[in-house]
Amino acid sequence: MIEKDVVVKNRAGIHARPAASIVKLANKFNSDIKIEKDGDEINAKSIMGIIALAATFKTELKIIAEGDDEEAAVEALYKLFENKFEEE
Repeated sequence: MIEKDVVVKNRAGIHARPAASIVKLANKFNSDIKIEKDGDEINAKSIMGIIALAATFKTELKIIAEGDDEEAAVEALYKLFENKFEEE
């Protein structure tokens, strides 16, 4: 299992479009991928779960993956967050 901390850097936070980007990317991997906020974990492959996180600008999250491609999955999602979901 691999974990990596990340911060929401885009000013609009995680709304429908970034959530869809996360789900689309997460579904490319076989690993189980979760995103944690304040102790609550959601499935990164579930758009409703991601939107329910209500992650706003500067929210601290943790990406957690477990499986055969866990390292690649965490790195790919981390880069998506770092690039502000290509919104700015």
